[in-house]
Amino acid sequence: MGKGGNQGEGATEREAPMPTFSWEEIQKHNLRTDRWLVIDRKVYNITKWSRRHPGGFRVIGHYAGEDATDAFFAFHRNLDFVRKFMKPLLIGELAPEEPSQDHSKNSQITEDFRALRKTAEQMNLFKANHLFFLLLLAHIFVMETIAWFTVFYFGNGWIPTIITAIILAASQAQAGWLQHDFGHLSVYKKSTWNHIVHKFTIGHLKGASGNWWNHRHFQHHAKPNIFQKDPDVNMLHLFVLGERQPVEYGQKKLKYLPYNHQHEYFYLIGPPLLIPIYFQYQIIMTMIVHKDWVDLAWAVSYYARFFITYIPFYGFLGSILFLNFIRFLESHWFVWVTQMSHIPMDIDNEAYRDWFSSQLSATCNVEQSFFNDWFSGHLNFQIEHHLFPTMPRHNLHKVAPLVRSLCAKHGIEYQEKPLLQALQDITGSLKKSGQLWLDAYLHK
Repeated sequence: MGKGGNQGEGATEREAPMPTFSWEEIQKHNLRTDRWLVIDRKVYNITKWSRRHPGGFRVIGHYAGEDATDAFFAFHRNLDFVRKFMKPLLIGELAPEEPSQDHSKNSQITEDFRALRKTAEQMNLFKANHLFFLLLLAHIFVMETIAWFTVFYFGNGWIPTIITAIILAASQAQAGWLQHDFGHLSVYKKSTWNHIVHKFTIGHLKGASGNWWNHRHFQHHAKPNIFQKDPDVNMLHLFVLGERQPVEYGQKKLKYLPYNHQHEYFYLIGPPLLIPIYFQYQIIMTMIVHKDWVDLAWAVSYYARFFITYIPFYGFLGSILFLNFIRFLESHWFVWVTQMSHIPMDIDNEAYRDWFSSQLSATCNVEQSFFNDWFSGHLNFQIEHHLFPTMPRHNLHKVAPLVRSLCAKHGIEYQEKPLLQALQDITGSLKKSGQLWLDAYLHK
């Protein structure tokens, strides 16, 4: 029998070796029209796919030329489903001599964090308690019912109207925290169910857009407090943040506003206007421009329900004013809660930190209490939420000791503050940045 004649039926040809790449080569592909990234040492060309990425082309593009392994596992709940889309994008792998981490990121911290994540999975901390979320939804409906009954029974005088507005603002804030849970896929195992309930929660309960929220909020999680990547620190020249930007603006003699007074005018144009003016306009225009008719239909259902409910008491124009007063109250709540964990932290240009270090530098916690948990929608555990965005919020306190331990091991500061201190630090940070700008502006 000849050489090789006994290879047997069904023998397959040996697969061609996969191309290998160096980090130097991969980092060149970080342009809008040319994007590669690395997951588990595999190299993927996402240039065309990024436009079809459900989370938006910006969030996936923020990791172009980098290792995106930890971000990939953090954002995606159903990995088997996601990997179906990855295979056609695979173009090679890291060369054997290349480290798994790019830009000299700390490999030991990365390894320890991934071990921590496996521990959290073994503890079933990614498993949601559906009764918990059902009760959250129920208490929103209860507040809306009490609000309607207040004005129905006591009339549309000033006192009943203000009480009703406060109750509705509370229900809107709580609906905002709840849609945040579904948006992060942290309730149901199947992403599809999370997406469906998210559309209902943010659309019918709040009159907003799920797609708009996803594309904006996921960028914030991918690169928190990074200029040009986190939309939450893109303040359109209204504020200067951190330590680098104020000095750059000052040295360039940029003075769109008197930034040394930004901690004062923050109270006038920050909390009062974000939701009623900026967000409301942006949401409506985004749905129309992008022809997002599903989200628009959900939003219309909210406005229809609101006006049908309150026009009999306030008339059409009165109901519009009433709605915007509710938005005004909710906006204060939203801004203070979301910014108390971010504005006082590091805000800078891209530093290419590992996932764990980048989230710890951009976030801090607020002490746990029943009120703080409810008031912030468990965003008082901002550190744990950023590290594990798909973890149900009721489990964040359980993983916190593990995160603290890892911080202690590597000498990373784990910041936790009382609620009032965290709120005060917002204006304190703005004042500090404003002074840095003034000193640079005056060449001091």
